[in-house]
Amino acid sequence: MEVEVKFKASIDVEDKIRSIAEFVCEKEEIDLYFNSPVRDFRKSDEALRIRKDPEGVKITYKGPKIDPETKTRKEIEISVDDYDMAVELLKRLGFIPVREVVKRRRIYRLEDVTICFDEVKGLGTFVEIEMKSEDLESAKRKILEIAKRLGFDPARSIRKSYLELLEEI
Repeated sequence: MEVEVKFKASIDVEDKIRSIAEFVCEKEEIDLYFNSPVRDFRKSDEALRIRKDPEGVKITYKGPKIDPETKTRKEIEISVDDYDMAVELLKRLGFIPVREVVKRRRIYRLEDVTICFDEVKGLGTFVEIEMKSEDLESAKRKILEIAKRLGFDPARSIRKSYLELLEEI
């Protein structure tokens, strides 16, 4: 399960991130989101995307959010060899491309927690703090504590995806 919180980034937050976490890499991620031919993912709070970045191509399904304070979801992710063929496969199965989300992401690591500083095209700058864990409460405590260390108010976390935020514009 992916336990995650997201915040709108303040001007100085990346300096704070650097002071507590180790820089891992910077990359561009291109996410193409799809809707289902049999149910509306907007209504069911699910997501299906194909992500292309320098490390390869992945298809990711995200189930509905399962926690009222975070963006925690069950997630299934598989690697594929060919972005264009993956897009074609989903289209032929009836999945409908919805929108592309493009971001420049700087990734930092603090123990088993990933901190992402994201510049999202057309949306702005955000920080995501996440970890994979089956222990929701423990993981939530840990990522919310890191959020506080970075100066974020956990009550102001953003539970919407970048896709949902872009669709509101």
